[in-house]
Amino acid sequence: TYNPGTALGTKWKNRFFIVEFTGVPNRSHIWSFTLKPKGASFELNEEIDMLSGILPTGIQFGPDGALYAADWINGWSTKNYGRVWKIDVNDANKDLDKERKDTQWNMKLNYSEVGDETLGDLLEHDDMRIRKKAQFELAKRDKRGALIFVNTIHTSKNQLASIHSIWGLGQLAEKDLKFAAHLTPLLDDTDPEIITQAIKVLGDRRYFAVGDKLTMLLGDATNSRIKFYAAQALGRMKFKAAMPTLIKMIDSNNDEDLYIRHAGVVALSRIGELEPIVALTKSPERDLRIASALVLRRMKSEKISMLLKDSDEYIVTEAARAINDDLSIEKSLPDLAAIINDKRFKSEPLLRRAINACLRVGGDKELEMLLTFAKRNDISSVLKAEALATLGTWAEPSVLDRVDGYYHGVVKRNPTSVREKVTRYAKDFLHDKNGEVVIAASSMLKNLSITGFNSDMAQLALTSSNENVRAELIKNLNDLKHSDMAGLISSGMNDKSEKVRTTAISLLTDLNLTKVALPLIVKTIFDKGSLSEQQALFTVLGKIPVAKTEIVLSDAINLLKAKKISEGVKMELSDAITATKSEKLKQQWASLPKSNSILDEFDGALTGGNGGSGWEIFFYNATAQCVRCHAIDGNGGKVGPDLSKIGSTLSRLQILESIVEPSTRLAPGFGTVKLTLTDKSEVTGILMEENKNELILKTSHAEPLKVELNRITKRQNYPSAMPAMGAALSKKEIRDLVEFLGGKR
Repeated sequence: TYNPGTALGTKWKNRFFIVEFTGVPNRSHIWSFTLKPKGASFELNEEIDMLSGILPTGIQFGPDGALYAADWINGWSTKNYGRVWKIDVNDANKDLDKERKDTQWNMKLNYSEVGDETLGDLLEHDDMRIRKKAQFELAKRDKRGALIFVNTIHTSKNQLASIHSIWGLGQLAEKDLKFAAHLTPLLDDTDPEIITQAIKVLGDRRYFAVGDKLTMLLGDATNSRIKFYAAQALGRMKFKAAMPTLIKMIDSNNDEDLYIRHAGVVALSRIGELEPIVALTKSPERDLRIASALVLRRMKSEKISMLLKDSDEYIVTEAARAINDDLSIEKSLPDLAAIINDKRFKSEPLLRRAINACLRVGGDKELEMLLTFAKRNDISSVLKAEALATLGTWAEPSVLDRVDGYYHGVVKRNPTSVREKVTRYAKDFLHDKNGEVVIAASSMLKNLSITGFNSDMAQLALTSSNENVRAELIKNLNDLKHSDMAGLISSGMNDKSEKVRTTAISLLTDLNLTKVALPLIVKTIFDKGSLSEQQALFTVLGKIPVAKTEIVLSDAINLLKAKKISEGVKMELSDAITATKSEKLKQQWASLPKSNSILDEFDGALTGGNGGSGWEIFFYNATAQCVRCHAIDGNGGKVGPDLSKIGSTLSRLQILESIVEPSTRLAPGFGTVKLTLTDKSEVTGILMEENKNELILKTSHAEPLKVELNRITKRQNYPSAMPAMGAALSKKEIRDLVEFLGGKR
């Protein structure tokens, strides 16, 4: 909100106010800031941390001039209570007391009973709320109101009174355009802001009569705000004669003020004259060619294809975005696809869109172009892999765009042509030096159900020096129903790479193992396998009929009980037992010792996680959104504690507790506690420090409050601002997060 003019005190005039809700009172603020002009717009000038210690959700200035704030009190969850705070300056700084009382008195008036002249006087009031009330009432009075507005504009020396009068005439002009004529003389005013506001209102009312004057202002004015609003107004009027001046404005701006360029682009696209914009595509001026791309994109014109021939890769990329993204310019997609033949371009955003255009057009010509592109040796392995992945979806592309995710709908094509053409070059792709390309090629063959290269892929799965290649080939061959999967899985289980062995184990379900063979495999993995291999094994066992696995799983429970296998497999073993639906196994599992703690529900979450997956959850999981509140190594938010060294501060159990029951443990400086003392008094404050002897709280007093533990009879931790993650993430995700955070030292 904005100080209306008489609120608080002089120190707080001409300032904006905004709340910052973080879920924790001591990390939430009410900020006050000012702006300063910058070209056609503004930029931040100064900010003041006005208030913290409450959890504000909204603010509003009251009639008495105080600022009122709604207080959520603590946390994120809903509740049936709250507070409203009155925030005001102290008596020593209440230097607007007289003005505030006058405003409060005027707020109570019935404006429909106030005379015209008095309303005209109120247009000069110090408080914006009173000026607006007077403006809106005068606007209801038609010609009488217009007379007051015009008289104020010509006689008042108060800029704000004139601006409210301009707005009031704009309200009247909405009903009858003749009132707009009163604003035309203001286009010659000496005050740039009066000119700007008059232009804004005339543009909003589409007052075509001032088109020539606005065009002249657009060309001659040195004030950026006048230019900005003149361009907007001319665009709304669709004033064609202004096009040369708009183009000249964009050119003279030279991309320095993006608001000016934007106003020009929007105006030109609203006017909608295509030929002058097409001419700009051949301009020697770079800024005009960029503007032409932006205008043609808004106009959805296939003429934008002309910019695909530009010598500037940035401009070509802008054209590609216009053609491919959002609703797309479908008639230009074949031209964008043809870009893939041009070896000048290296831009990944551009070439990804060209690859995608080949897929969307979907003709034999585009298929050949994409194959030719994929064979090139002068492109990055990332783009080559993208081309192969695209070929793999050729017959049935995703309903979502490969670049921007826009929904395009179901497309199905005859796979015969793509299979025939891919088959010609598949062996070359499979023997590429780059592992990403080999993986993409094998996935392409899998997606197109091409089995003719299974032998080549199987040989690579055994001989490639790249463990990722070997692992992916085994998986893809399994999907292609390779004839010797048993041998391949067996070799994979004996691979030197843990990743390959784990992948091979995960495919055991497809081998139809006998009841006799299964225990031998299990024993080998128990004796020699890594933790990830053992986890993969139990995941597989949960998918095999219980008649084959019951004895194996029963033995595993006993091994776990005897601490002869890692606790890190506990989660997978539990899931496998649940999947069998065996009452015998469930009873045996239930007999394991319980800790009557959080570990019972999140059994096995302390060990066995994947730190890499935990990193992805912390920084990228849309449900957890850890990084919004917490930072690691300088990356992230400041609402919650910095977790860069959390592994050396908390044990894994404490980290787990903090994730699933965040209110159990309060990080110093980030939570509120309520203490009942031996003398039955109560103390509430922010926990700043906790040790074996005392708690140190931040209260409303200047100095921290130290409370000895032997004086505390009851402690209540207020709910943490952090949502409980136990319901938001799966148990395996929590285990991965514990692994990641536990390693931060």
